[in-house]
Amino acid sequence: MKVDKLSISFEPELGDAVRSAAAQAGKPVSSWLAEAAASKLRAEALAEFLAAWQAEHGALTAEEIGRAERELGQAAGDTAA
Repeated sequence: MKVDKLSISFEPELGDAVRSAAAQAGKPVSSWLAEAAASKLRAEALAEFLAAWQAEHGALTAEEIGRAERELGQAAGDTAA
């Protein structure tokens, strides 16, 4: 598989936290960061989609959001992925 190597820099505390999180997940740092980046890109794409949808159809109601959360198995305000 072809890979794209990147060089990144973090504040020391963030670097330590990333290494710790990757170790706890049992993954190499590069895999952990790739998953984090993919998750961020999905979240941004969803936000863009929802903004466009709401611009065309109006804001989602609390009932619609609640139904979507139930269907997706998410508790209100749950940000864990």
